[in-house]
Amino acid sequence: MDEKLNWIPQDFLDEMKKLLGDDYEKFLDSYNEEHMKGMRCNTLKISPSEFEKIAPYITDRVSWTENGYYTKEEQPSKHPYYYAGLYYIQEPSAMLPAQLLPVAPGDRVLDLCAAPGGKTTELGAKLKGKGILVSNDISASRAKALLKNVEMFGIKNAVVVSESPDKLAERFDGYFDKILVDAPCSGEGMFRKVHAIAKNWEQYGSGYYADLQRQILPCAVRMLRPGGYLVFSTCTFSVKEDEESLRFILDNFPEMESVPAIDFEDVRYSGFTKGYSGFENAIRIYPHKCMGEGHFVALLKKKDLEGIDETAEEYPANRTGDVETNGDVSVKNIYDKNIRKRYRQISDEAFDFFEKLGFTVKAERLREKDGKVYLMPEDMPGINGLRVLRTGLFLGEIKTGRFEPSQALALSLKKEEFPNVLNLDPGDERVIRYLKCESIDTDAAENGYCLICTGGFPLGWAKIDKGRFKNKYLPSWRMM
Repeated sequence: MDEKLNWIPQDFLDEMKKLLGDDYEKFLDSYNEEHMKGMRCNTLKISPSEFEKIAPYITDRVSWTENGYYTKEEQPSKHPYYYAGLYYIQEPSAMLPAQLLPVAPGDRVLDLCAAPGGKTTELGAKLKGKGILVSNDISASRAKALLKNVEMFGIKNAVVVSESPDKLAERFDGYFDKILVDAPCSGEGMFRKVHAIAKNWEQYGSGYYADLQRQILPCAVRMLRPGGYLVFSTCTFSVKEDEESLRFILDNFPEMESVPAIDFEDVRYSGFTKGYSGFENAIRIYPHKCMGEGHFVALLKKKDLEGIDETAEEYPANRTGDVETNGDVSVKNIYDKNIRKRYRQISDEAFDFFEKLGFTVKAERLREKDGKVYLMPEDMPGINGLRVLRTGLFLGEIKTGRFEPSQALALSLKKEEFPNVLNLDPGDERVIRYLKCESIDTDAAENGYCLICTGGFPLGWAKIDKGRFKNKYLPSWRMM
């Protein structure tokens, strides 16, 4: 073996040689190549075709997803468009699980192991503001990173929680139409990208994570409604964590069945490998066969064992709900005296601000807690007793009657959805100064709150008073 690869555990290599046979040497050679880098555009804010015209750093498209791209060796996280939430930096293979979960607007969707948010942000984009997305991570610190990415993407209908899967299952029995379980795993598929993961593998191996998966997956099955779909994915090659965990589901839950997720003959999936041990519907991605790191993905469906009409449409439980964003921005929010009196915990200044917004803010969906105002999702589930980081869209905070709009609200808007805007070219040095929470010079906006944009995409707020500029960009998000 090449001495450059002596950081790879020998026990892992022995397992891969048994698994791959004649392909083993090609697999080993792939570790001498650079890992794949990518980004996925946010279709809540921009179409792929428009993104391609303005995108920094992209090279080729990722064949297995409509909005994924390979990227250059630069720093896409330093570009203003990153701060505008136009894209998520994501390894190309990791784009596949959310792509294959058949989410439609109006669905109730759960991302059970969601942090840091790569898959959740794609699920939220697929919902298009309709239905509900519950994004969970048991780690409170990781859930905070998840929340930031949800807010940067401008997702209005998400509930971010930090709970154990079993506690969620008690609350959401049979509730969700679609569930994604990107399960904790030994990370074998990421060795090339992050060498340190190999040390973790030596410490825990595959058995530890296989046991963990078999605690999580029954909870996911319980929360899925009959007729619903579940994606199970990992970033490992281990049969114990992949096919054997899939077998565990099918053996213990006869209502679950493995279903095809792709056509392996389709050129878009060239290089994908079918699962082992008879799981031909499952997908394996190897770095020596595809332009991506290692991944495993399987799509399952929960059968209706009670025999309800199976000739119904494929996704009969899809719900429509309110469209949160209106293309023509013709929405007019009006709150008369009766509404303001009924919801008197919301200040007049807050209602005045909401009347300026170009998307629907129904008074009956507003909630105030400790001065913070939220717009709840249309299909809001009961969440009392859960550790919740965010319910719906955080609109802003009331302080002694005055209303301060939130960073999350700014990122959820289109430029046309607020009347007072300062739009700066991405190359304007004032953009970087703004993102660093510095003051900038401007005479192009009216007094009051101003939506700061770059290239037509919102970044955050400023407050202008008689020509004086007060930067309201969230300090914890500032560019370093």
